[in-house]
Amino acid sequence: MIEINREAGLSGPSQRAIEFSDGAFVVDAALIGELLHLPVSEVPVLMRGGAVTSACERGADEHEGEFRLTFFYRNRRARLTTDSAGRLLRRSVIDFGDRPFPDALHRAGD
Repeated sequence: MIEINREAGLSGPSQRAIEFSDGAFVVDAALIGELLHLPVSEVPVLMRGGAVTSACERGADEHEGEFRLTFFYRNRRARLTTDSAGRLLRRSVIDFGDRPFPDALHRAGD
């Protein structure tokens, strides 16, 4: 499960953007907003309305102990790879610009 922390903002490098608590990841809305090019205040609203969607995958084999969090909004897909302590290991964004977002890429495992 992925939840949004809409009250905190990224205040510096020591501030963790991702936390794991009670079986759910809590991701700072500022980080999601940055990756999806959204104002931080819009992130929770768009998630509640279903315009921003997300998926969480658990790593296997050489990625054991890692989690991949994927966020989708319009023609953008943002991925965050973290460990169970919330350390951000990798991040990436695909932006398809004006082209339609391929349905096949709107799945977490692709």
